[in-house]
Amino acid sequence: MRARVVCIHGIQSHGGWYEHSCRRLAEAGFEVFFLDRRGSGLNAQDRGDAPSFRRLLRDVAEFLEARKKDFVLKTFVVAISWGGKVAAGVVKRRPGLVDGMALLCPGFYHRLSLSLSEKAAVVWARLTRPTRLFPIPLSDPRLFTATEKWLKFLREDPLTLHQATARFLIGSAALDLYLRDAPSRIKVPVLLMLAGRDCIIDNRPTRDLVRRFAGPKEVVEYPDAHHTLEFEANPEWHITDLLDWLRRQTESSKSI
Repeated sequence: MRARVVCIHGIQSHGGWYEHSCRRLAEAGFEVFFLDRRGSGLNAQDRGDAPSFRRLLRDVAEFLEARKKDFVLKTFVVAISWGGKVAAGVVKRRPGLVDGMALLCPGFYHRLSLSLSEKAAVVWARLTRPTRLFPIPLSDPRLFTATEKWLKFLREDPLTLHQATARFLIGSAALDLYLRDAPSRIKVPVLLMLAGRDCIIDNRPTRDLVRRFAGPKEVVEYPDAHHTLEFEANPEWHITDLLDWLRRQTESSKSI
């Protein structure tokens, strides 16, 4: 086995969106895990909720820590969209748990947001009714892909998360503040993959942020791709690049 890969999904998605890339990674000799965030995907309890962003970081850190006890394998995190914030938070909070991080269209800077009145309602609900649900402002499947097959999938997917609680949304904003000093503390190798036609993520500040990370960085951009690289008509471009990066990380560690 080459190495361990632990995947983290975005705010709306779940592991079922990424079966193809996970299968390709496994076929290439990697041990692959995809974690459905609490309240998301196959986790039916408390949909759209999380006590705090620190609890979400601990969820991932505890999983990584438990698996490290099994046997020695290099561990890489592949984090998608909003999950990129969680991955960066884990690397900042618990250095040494992972050996590298691939960020696929990570959600450090986003183009879409709640209106001012909606934000005020979220803040008030956090104080008075923290589990009140609010729409996630990503309801249009065309924000994620232009491929008809996947547009149909997104319209019909029963596990896509469309609402989040006030405390989850406030926790997401608090995580942004927590990550302000993360660049100097992220010293592992990082691969950044960006979609040129991304309608969700703002690529320019995202690229600038990752370039300030303390460790080795590589940046790849797919000019004609949309936000969810998995849902491109030909996803093999980004999967091949991801596999190449992972292989180089494992091979370089063997030669030292």
